[in-house]
Amino acid sequence: MASTDDAATNREFARKNAANFPVLSDPNGTTAQAYGVNMLGGFARRWTFYIDADGKILYIDKTVKPLQAGAQMSAHLARLGVPARATSQ
Repeated sequence: MASTDDAATNREFARKNAANFPVLSDPNGTTAQAYGVNMLGGFARRWTFYIDADGKILYIDKTVKPLQAGAQMSAHLARLGVPARATSQ
């Protein structure tokens, strides 16, 4: 995940949401600009980039709905042929 928030804000987000994945802090918008998602006000579009192990962008989801993002991501990964992993709780 990448966010234009600062590192402290992203750490708090990750803690609050029990995130088990890295969060890139991009407060200067450098990464957002490189991916073409920067908007006015320093925010970034909520797009999801599906990138393979070789760094090739396989798909860009430009219709992310935050409350449905997990289900959307699972469906896109399945369509891309990415095998599901068992999760432990």
